[in-house]
Amino acid sequence: MLEAIQTPELAAEITLQPLRRFDLDAAIIFADILNPLIGMGMQLDFIEKEGPKIFNPITKPDDVSRLIVADPQETVGYTLKAIQQVKAELLPRGVPVLGFSGAPFTLSTYMLEGKTAHSINHVKRFIGEHPESWQLLQQKLKQFTITYLLAQAAAGVSAVQIFDSWAGSVSPFFYATYILPTLIELVTEFKAQCDTPIIYFSTGTAGMIPLLKTIPVDGFSIDWRMPLSAASAAFGSDVVLQGNLDPEILGGNRALLKDEVRKILDDAAEIPHHIFNLGHGILPHTPIENVETVIEMVRRG
Repeated sequence: MLEAIQTPELAAEITLQPLRRFDLDAAIIFADILNPLIGMGMQLDFIEKEGPKIFNPITKPDDVSRLIVADPQETVGYTLKAIQQVKAELLPRGVPVLGFSGAPFTLSTYMLEGKTAHSINHVKRFIGEHPESWQLLQQKLKQFTITYLLAQAAAGVSAVQIFDSWAGSVSPFFYATYILPTLIELVTEFKAQCDTPIIYFSTGTAGMIPLLKTIPVDGFSIDWRMPLSAASAAFGSDVVLQGNLDPEILGGNRALLKDEVRKILDDAAEIPHHIFNLGHGILPHTPIENVETVIEMVRRG
């Protein structure tokens, strides 16, 4: 995994393969939200059948103090080169390439838990015991994320997405207190330097829309737990919504998949700005034929 991400030619090829196979409207660069953490001092690898693992997780304030906020050109320059290569191939076809980064909170969960966990007990304990170090961690991650996204914009992406996969694992009070302020600062500071559109991706946050609306992004990715029409009513008709097919449905029975896609298309018919997409990442067992079915249905409308 790391070899593929860190080799621009491989990352570009992996990015382009779906565009050669399917009638898609955009490409998203092949990378991961976690590999930039290596440049900050985290020891990371992707373990087969286990997923990402950090071998030196944060356990004390000194671990936060030692983190480096380096120039993305030096630490993730391979992704920036891959973006440039993909952009060069797709530009004549008028197909945009998208960039992304992890949100500070979601990156923090991996840095403190050390892996993909079923709970974030270490995160909540660290915040309670070391609130100042938590704030320092958020500020360091915010600063790196801004510079990383700016570098991606300079490399040629047409939009960027901020992935906050763990945002739905906390209460609205927790989100408003320990997550939201950093996000607002991040997006505001990025937009002051760049006009590249930003999409905010989160899962399990249907009950937090009043809070999400305060993040000055250009669009929101909605998971499958809320109808798009209800999300549009809550966010407002001027907001771009992305989503919201359940990845498990995409990977399952074809008849059920068709019914689900039709419901989403019907639900989104009155939404002015909608990008059809999954509500989370595609699953490894997903049949290629199912992807083809969805694309055909969306193209027909």
